[in-house]
Amino acid sequence: MSNEILSHLANLSPELIKATWETLYMTMVSVILASVLGIPLGIILVITDKGHIKENLLLNRVLGSIVNIFRSYPFIILLLALVPFTRFVVGTTIGTTAAIVPLTVASAPFVARMVETSLKEVNWGVIEASLAMGANTWQIIRKVLLPEALPGIILGTTITAIAVVGYSAMAGVVGGGGLGDLAVRYGYMRFDSVIMVTTVVILIVMVQIMQTLGNILAEKFNKN
Repeated sequence: MSNEILSHLANLSPELIKATWETLYMTMVSVILASVLGIPLGIILVITDKGHIKENLLLNRVLGSIVNIFRSYPFIILLLALVPFTRFVVGTTIGTTAAIVPLTVASAPFVARMVETSLKEVNWGVIEASLAMGANTWQIIRKVLLPEALPGIILGTTITAIAVVGYSAMAGVVGGGGLGDLAVRYGYMRFDSVIMVTTVVILIVMVQIMQTLGNILAEKFNKN
């Protein structure tokens, strides 16, 4: 039986390798784009909050509401709701590149809240000292807030990447490619339990590696 399983996996190894790469590609690009959008958003949410260096409660509440709205959407619904926008951005709604659009939109608010939480943990005394020395807003963000909160931001980004791996598997249900697509086409539709188990094992290994790397990086930049 084991030889049959190994032979079966060997025959499907090109598909497994391709699907694994597609999942990694979707995850990496989506997390990078989500970070580009989410980190500045998280910074704005913090510095415009009550009593912070650029208090603007109206802007803070509006942005906070937008973030909460997108975070409240189940991913599969958001995936379908963004079909017109995805087609507008990449010209199609099928494939790994198309899946990156909803993955990014779903992840960016998550990153923003993670960054907000990490920045709010920065000791206010450090910020006050910087203000007393004449530091401007950009200097406080670049030299105080981000360096002090970097370990938390790294761990938050790691959690986001792991969530995106799960989202990418759901994207496979609607032709997004990756391990989710492989599990549906070969595992579910063809009743192939070997492929189902194999895709789950690959996803578990992927998540474990991401979490380990995130922990190592966070520890490296931890000043405590």
